[in-house]
Parts: sequence; structure tokens; C-alpha cells
Amino acid sequence: MPVIESSTEIAAGQADLFDLAQDYGSRLEWDPFLKSMRFQGGAEEAAVGVRVRVRAKNGLAMEVVYVALDRPRSVAMKMVDGPRFFEHFAGTWRFDALGSARTRVTFKYSFETRWRWLRRPLNSIVDRVFARDVARRLEGLKRAAEDTDVLERLLTRRSG
Repeated sequence: MPVIESSTEIAAGQADLFDLAQDYGSRLEWDPFLKSMRFQGGAEEAAVGVRVRVRAKNGLAMEVVYVALDRPRSVAMKMVDGPRFFEHFAGTWRFDALGSARTRVTFKYSFETRWRWLRRPLNSIVDRVFARDVARRLEGLKRAAEDTDVLERLLTRRSG
């Protein structure tokens, strides 16, 4: 099963970055991949078992479920309904504190395409596309935390 993983160091605290990555209003401001994210079934915040409908700017849509949530260290989701060419799709965020105001953020996708006889070429294509997307998403999070007021606004809302 292919795995795409990338990390970056960001000049912000672990809990703050975790919250920025999981705050859907803020997320749509910085995440270059997402067009929309909506909690399902009346949920209002992330929790294990909560489902989320996700639509990417490239048109792909899927429903995912939180399978792990360990604030402020990690969060994991897996696809429960989505593009037919995926047999399996999952993503994780990991936030490792490097100090009070520095965090290593790691983002990872794992996936498997559905048709065995097409897996090699399909996995290769998906791998290249997702490697680019993972890097861009981390860049977006880093920019939001270090170069914009997105994180500052989230912290102000959270404290007020």
C-alpha cells in the first residue's frame, strides 16, 4: 500500500497548530486542497467516530470518519465513502513539540487503488499527485501560522 509522508517545522506551539489544522473555518483559509468540509450527523467538532464530508478543489469528494484524535499530538481519518477508484484511503496529522513555540508537523496519506490489474500505473499517478498536495498543505499550514493572521485570529476566538 503506497504511503506519502512529508514533514515541516513550524514556529508555533503544538496545541495551537493542532487546533488550526482541525478548525474547519480556519482550515478553508489556508488549506490549498480543500473547497469544503462539513461535519455530518449533527456533529459540531472533531471526535473519534465523527464523519466529515470533504470536497477538494479538484472536484474529488469523500466522506471520512475520525478514527483517532489525541489533542494536541495526532489525528487520523479514513475514507468511508468516496471515489470508486480507491479501495482504501486514510490520512494522519502528527504534531511533535520541539519546544514551546516550535513544532514538527507530519502529514501522511496511505491509499490503495481498487483494481489490482491497474494498481501499478494508478498508484504511481496518485502518488505523484498526492505528494505534491501533501507538500502544499504543509506549506499552507506553515504560512498560516507564521506569515498571516489566521492563527492569531483563531487564538483570539478561542480565548474570548
